[in-house]
Amino acid sequence: MSNFYLGKNSPMVIYNQNNMNNKLKLVSMSLLSCALVSCATLTEDSNDQIAMSFSDGSNGSVQLNNKRGSWNSQLPSTVSVRKSDDVLHYNAKTSDGRTASGSIPSQMGGKIVASAVFLDFGIVDAITDKHRKYPDSYVIPVRK
Repeated sequence: MSNFYLGKNSPMVIYNQNNMNNKLKLVSMSLLSCALVSCATLTEDSNDQIAMSFSDGSNGSVQLNNKRGSWNSQLPSTVSVRKSDDVLHYNAKTSDGRTASGSIPSQMGGKIVASAVFLDFGIVDAITDKHRKYPDSYVIPVRK
């Protein structure tokens, strides 16, 4: 067996350096992509759509509010509300005069975790509340 020397300009050394540079670029681009996709501030809308109705199927109206705003709507309908980290309070009234009040909690989405790890420790998402989520539908309980 013969020993041979691979100089710094040998094709094998150049191939290994290029391969390592490609791997670093791939890893860097993957992390950057995850960071951008993960940030709720960049990927989420500031409003949630909630399909609301009364438990007995009657018509009526609802007044919703949280620290980000206040909304009025006829029911049943889909209401667009601003996301917030506090509960969404409702005061509802059926067409025959019955009333109901309560609150709908918001939940934290998974994108805040990725934002905290990759970007800004979740600071921007916490300020905008875009990482929060209200349920897609809510039925307001009313007595017959």
